[in-house]
Amino acid sequence: MVSSKNSPYDCGQLIVDITTTTFTRAKKRWRMAYAALYAVRVMLSLPKELMYKRSNYKEYSEISEYGSFGGFQGLKESQREKGDSNSGLEHEAKNSSPLELQSPAHDESRSYTSLEVKPSTSPDETGHYSSVPNNIDHAGLEKMVKEKDSAALGKFGGVTGITTSLKTNPEYGLPGNDAEINKRRELFGSNTYPKPPSKGLLYFVLDALKDMTILILCVCAALSLAFGIKEYGVEEGWYEGGSIFVAVIIVIVVSALSNFRQEIQFDKLSKISSNINVEVFRDRQRREISIFDVVVGDVIFLNIGDQIPADGVFLDGYSFQVDESSMTGESDYVEVDSRRHPFLLSGAKVADGYGRMLVTSVGMNTAWGEMMSSISQESNVRTPLQARLDKLTSSIGKVGLAVAFLVLLVLLIRYFTGNTKDENGNKEYIGSKTKTDDVLNAVVRIVSAAVTIVVVAIPEGLPLAVTLTLAYSMKRMMKDQAMVRKLSACETMGSATVICTDKTGTLTLNQMKVTKFWVGQESIAEDNLSIAPNVRELFYQGVAPNVRELFHQGVGLNTTGSVFMPLAGSKPEISGSPTEKAILYWAVLDLGMDMQELKPRYDILHVETFNSDKKRSGVLIKKKDDNTIHVHWKGAAEMIVATCSSYYDTNGTVKPLDVDTRSKLEKIIQGMAASSLRCIAFAHAQISEEEVEYSDDHKTHQKLKEDGLILLGIVGLKDPCRPGVINAVRICKAAGVDIKMITGDNIFTAKAIATECGILKKENEVQGGQVVEGVEFRNYTDAERRQKVDNIRVMARSSPFDKLLMVQCLKEKGHVVAVTGDGTNDAPALKEADIGLSMGIQGTEVAKESSDIIILDDNFNSVATVLRWGRCVYNNIQKFIQFQLTVNVAALVINFIAAVSAGEVPLTAVQLLWVNLIMDTLGALALATERPTNELMERQPVGRTAPLITNIMWRNLLAQALYQIAVLLILQFQGESIFNVTAAVNDTLIFNTFVLCQVFNEFNSRSMEKKNVFKGILRNRLFIGIVGITIVLQVVMVEFLKKFADTEKLNVQQWVVCIVIAAVSWPIGWVVKFIPVSEDPYFRIIKRSLHRFKNIF
Repeated sequence: MVSSKNSPYDCGQLIVDITTTTFTRAKKRWRMAYAALYAVRVMLSLPKELMYKRSNYKEYSEISEYGSFGGFQGLKESQREKGDSNSGLEHEAKNSSPLELQSPAHDESRSYTSLEVKPSTSPDETGHYSSVPNNIDHAGLEKMVKEKDSAALGKFGGVTGITTSLKTNPEYGLPGNDAEINKRRELFGSNTYPKPPSKGLLYFVLDALKDMTILILCVCAALSLAFGIKEYGVEEGWYEGGSIFVAVIIVIVVSALSNFRQEIQFDKLSKISSNINVEVFRDRQRREISIFDVVVGDVIFLNIGDQIPADGVFLDGYSFQVDESSMTGESDYVEVDSRRHPFLLSGAKVADGYGRMLVTSVGMNTAWGEMMSSISQESNVRTPLQARLDKLTSSIGKVGLAVAFLVLLVLLIRYFTGNTKDENGNKEYIGSKTKTDDVLNAVVRIVSAAVTIVVVAIPEGLPLAVTLTLAYSMKRMMKDQAMVRKLSACETMGSATVICTDKTGTLTLNQMKVTKFWVGQESIAEDNLSIAPNVRELFYQGVAPNVRELFHQGVGLNTTGSVFMPLAGSKPEISGSPTEKAILYWAVLDLGMDMQELKPRYDILHVETFNSDKKRSGVLIKKKDDNTIHVHWKGAAEMIVATCSSYYDTNGTVKPLDVDTRSKLEKIIQGMAASSLRCIAFAHAQISEEEVEYSDDHKTHQKLKEDGLILLGIVGLKDPCRPGVINAVRICKAAGVDIKMITGDNIFTAKAIATECGILKKENEVQGGQVVEGVEFRNYTDAERRQKVDNIRVMARSSPFDKLLMVQCLKEKGHVVAVTGDGTNDAPALKEADIGLSMGIQGTEVAKESSDIIILDDNFNSVATVLRWGRCVYNNIQKFIQFQLTVNVAALVINFIAAVSAGEVPLTAVQLLWVNLIMDTLGALALATERPTNELMERQPVGRTAPLITNIMWRNLLAQALYQIAVLLILQFQGESIFNVTAAVNDTLIFNTFVLCQVFNEFNSRSMEKKNVFKGILRNRLFIGIVGITIVLQVVMVEFLKKFADTEKLNVQQWVVCIVIAAVSWPIGWVVKFIPVSEDPYFRIIKRSLHRFKNIF
């Protein structure tokens, strides 16, 4: 008896001995029945065991192959005698796979056998059966792939040996249970890269301290603090210097926090953009998982444009070439095969073909991981608009510096000439009698006032406003299905004048279904979507069996998709591109194709993969039954038909494809295309081995026959337009943005879809030259292209090169071009465009890396949303410029006039810093968070050379600035007598009125053209909250921080007066918007006038 205590099945001990000598026939029958019942029980429990326990997956695959149940050893003789002729059988059985059934030798001298049942693997401590490799030289494996060492590959036993060592079944992949995956992750590492630590808040604080203005302020604050304490003591002498320090600290903290948040935002975007989905094989199914979840031993599917997610070796595939330029710098593509050159490096891109790879190392153990760990994404790259604002800030700063220097000069002259007096009316400077400390205090005070004028003159809030606007817009755009990869795209998109868009998946749903099927000149099923499946099959029974078999070959073997049938009666699980999925689904359900039965019957000799240039794919196969060789092509209907010389009819008869028949087929294709159907044709040819062509003299690369083919049939695929796309196209057109559809479909399908989406008018209204084919556009001369490109609305049968030509031509004509793309070959056009928009679902990794913005839902509505947000960013920044310059102009003029005339500035250093703090920080935050409005999409796009400060902005800001200057100068010189108050109270009235004017003007700045600036204000709670905070802080400054802010308490009447004066800003802002302005920029008019003036004299 053999103990079965290690068996995972609760059947107790079982050894059945059946002999012809010991038992009667009846007893033998009972024991046979018992053994049969036990075997059935084991078979029924085995699937459950495989689902929930980590059994050896390689063994499980062999179970499926041999049709037996693994985990048990087969029949063997239970007793042996020394010298038996079959004594070697036991040794053979022990050394063979435990899943192979070993039949006992037929020895007539033996009258009995024994059946021993026991697990083939030992359970681990948890009771699970592990297939995780433990005895593999992983370091050597990593080095082999990185160095592409063919000699080391041979030592590992080639690709097959590596597969065996990693205990991966290439046909079924790894088990999908978490325990298996986690164990591999613990053993070999995760597919992540530890990046350098991100910049902390302290870094940005120190960076803010490097600003020259801040440093000057700090020096002045230190001097003011020192002399103040010396003159007035610690208790009161620290107020002015301390207040400057506090203001500087607040500015630094706010600036640092803003930049720190932007850094965090970039880190988040970096994680999202690097989180690529890859297709792996686990539990016999294709699954889409995150690149971070890939483990050693995974089998990964790769197609054109995919990024290789980890280091590994090539298992199988066709026409497989990779672009390793990102790793090696070599621009030539590397051809990969499973024998001579199977090495695949992470970070490389699939340039052509498709295939499968086995992951051998992940994360930091890969060559790409080592390189990426030392690279950090730079988040402080200046955008074009930020660069323009830096230039504007510099120009304004120079003006402010000149004004500050004049103020400094005037105040010093007035002081040293004895024209300044103290609070008691005595001269501050009386020559040598004046103490040195008093002179130094006065000079420091004067220098501090001058520096403060510089600070208030420089619009430091502009860069902050841009940062806040871009960060806020990026966050909101993520919610609107657009991920910004480059900050400059946010602002540039607002200036877009042309959008070149794809058709499939962008304007349409990318949910294709076969709705028409033609064999020869006969339609098999009209709009079969409305027909029940069981009835629909009757239509296809009319197709000859030989034609159906050829269709099975042409669909099932010439595809990058796959079919998985989970259970009987369930719908097939199909993966692949939308076109492949639609055709496979149709072939399985309507033509009765069985992929699992089909593939083992054929050998695939060569594959021509599909790309945008050829618009077709082909396969060369060999049938195992009769060794016949077949060529199959699939692709654009008119291109496939052009290669055919004959066709099959529904009876399976081959007929010649004469001129009349060809003309009829072309009309059939045009009719389907006019109904917005994508037409795909199938062609076939049977050839002999002697007819197999090669593309090189060494006969290593086979070539498919491309002419004299037999047409199998044509299918029409319906891809309906996306809901809302018509409205999105209408909005873009109303915004002055031209929409051009560039597609690989034929001209009739393209016209039908463009008309349905609203890009083209109705058929009878389409003007000449609006619809062209790629080859026609390509053959134009440069002059012809520039002349006709503006009129083109649709370009059909286009190649990626045609798209690139159009983008270049449009940019030459001064357009700001946005381009959508999803394929690898779209990368040049995406890079060439001002704004590259890649598709997040169907887009390849190459396309995404070449783009500025990723449209996460592949929807044209999201493209229109990006356009709206782009305009919003530009508009918000212009609002803040108008608001900020109003403060700068008013503050400069008031302080300059007061300093020259009265010898003192009405606003102290602390007060000006407070105004600067409110305007730069709170004002930027309030105006930067305005959401896009419909009015933005009613304007014409902003050109490349349009001035940042428009005539409308000059009109608005000058009106407000002149009003503020007039009011504050009246208060400066007549306020004491008008309100019968002291000089200190009058200065507080000036300060309070100035701040409140900015608060009221903040409402005016919400819209530069609309008269009703309160529209939609309740929806922007942040704006209302910021205004409320500003008012509360101003009340605190005036009423409670007397010594700190150098203010006096105001009574209710004085507060009312300040509010009324400030509120006049609203009617002024309303009235001034009735004043028309020229569209020609003022500075251009002034330059033109000066030029004329010079010519006159």
